[in-house]
Amino acid sequence: MNCPHRTTFLTHAAWLMLGAWGLLGPGAVQAQALQGGEYYWGLGVGQSRLRIDDRRVTEDLAARGFATTNIAHDERHVGYKAFVGYQFNRYLAGELGFFDLGKFGYTASTTPTGSLSSSFRVQGGNLGVVGTLPMTDNFALLARVGGQYARSRGSLTGSGAVVVADGRPSDRKTNVKLGLGLQYAFSPSVLMRAEVERFRVSDAVGNHPRVAMYSVSLVFPFGGRSGMQRSAQAMPMMQRQAEPAPQAMAPAVPMAAAPAPVLVAPPVQAMPLPAAMPTSRRVSYAAESFFSFDSTELRPEGKVVLDTFIAELGNTRYEMLTVQGHADRLGSTDYNQTLSRARAEAVKTYLVQNGRIEASRVIATGRSESEPVTLPDACKGEMSAPVIACLQPDRRVEIEVSGSR
Repeated sequence: MNCPHRTTFLTHAAWLMLGAWGLLGPGAVQAQALQGGEYYWGLGVGQSRLRIDDRRVTEDLAARGFATTNIAHDERHVGYKAFVGYQFNRYLAGELGFFDLGKFGYTASTTPTGSLSSSFRVQGGNLGVVGTLPMTDNFALLARVGGQYARSRGSLTGSGAVVVADGRPSDRKTNVKLGLGLQYAFSPSVLMRAEVERFRVSDAVGNHPRVAMYSVSLVFPFGGRSGMQRSAQAMPMMQRQAEPAPQAMAPAVPMAAAPAPVLVAPPVQAMPLPAAMPTSRRVSYAAESFFSFDSTELRPEGKVVLDTFIAELGNTRYEMLTVQGHADRLGSTDYNQTLSRARAEAVKTYLVQNGRIEASRVIATGRSESEPVTLPDACKGEMSAPVIACLQPDRRVEIEVSGSR
């Protein structure tokens, strides 16, 4: 069977992406998508579609001496899939999967009086690469290409004048598998995909129709870099490196001289009040506590960390507050300077708006990669998941408060 669709494969993909965007909306909670160096698994369900080639069925029956009077179709079925993958970086992943496209078939009525019923079920596996193009912190476009191995098991039955020699045909087909879709991250641990995938299979009786599967999948990362990030977000207090705050001793109260023995009680000398105690404090946060990778927009988790920091300062009277952004060595110095400065400005803006701190008392600076924490001989190599993880201590935001209580 040859099965051309009335609308193109790309048109179906475009409508599916627009529908997902309208359903989820651009204002959803920000989350971190797959960044690289992590494994994931997923499950999907959808609808599989093909087109029965009536001309081919009619010609096959005519070769056996039958005229076809009517053909009833079964061209749609529920499809399922399961998969595991490894995200090499934020743009490329490898994926292994199993699919069940469902059951399809037709019943042809003939003259002399009789009928031929054909049905087949398709299952198999696929291996390929998935390309990801991030559009926002949450959304990304997907494209996949790879190979598929599909097994088709058929059932042929005849009635009346139609006689079937082999009622249980089967066939296997290896071919290219393509796909397009959209991915949305609800959180670092749950993502959703809406995809259109094209398969080329066998119907077990010598024809090779194309099947399109329209599916929605849930993706669950486990292990890898996302796991480390979630641990860091859950325990931000453990990442802080507090410097000891110098404590000034209160001035000693001078002792009053003994009064002369007179009948009138001596005046009471007032005790001097202790001066305000100066304090200085510096805290350091991993950049991933505030921002997604290569992003300058504060995440909800980062705002919670800053709210905790504001509460801990209590009634401190601010004289100066300095926010410094630091980057790792990946990328150019100019780019890292822009990124680290923008992150410091984002933290400053939040502190001013939510901590009731005067903007004139807050200084935001970017240090680019000029003050790394890692040793010079550590984290060698070009950009990769291990190198990015190794350089994590260099990506940080430091806040220093000078004031008094």
